[in-house]
Amino acid sequence: MAAKLKKGDKVVVLSGKDKGKQGEISSVNPSVGKAVVEGLNMAIRHTKQSQSDQGGRIPKAMPIQLSNLALIDSKGKGTRVGFREEGGKKVRFAKSTGETV
Repeated sequence: MAAKLKKGDKVVVLSGKDKGKQGEISSVNPSVGKAVVEGLNMAIRHTKQSQSDQGGRIPKAMPIQLSNLALIDSKGKGTRVGFREEGGKKVRFAKSTGETV
């Protein structure tokens, strides 16, 4: 199955505590069906002090289910993603506007 959302895509959160917030995907784990979005779904992680690190309470972005994310189209709204062939290549397109991503 081709990836509808990829690293670097601008997305909006559809549900959860960060509903309506926008961010950029920093990593995707397709086998689990989750993605990490910069600055969203933050949790506090307690880390032990080491020689290289101060330690303490460090905020960290946690993974979000891919079904709770929508790609942002050219108009700035969330849209679903589809696939089509253009010039012999499979490309992603925004279902709301029809533009290629």
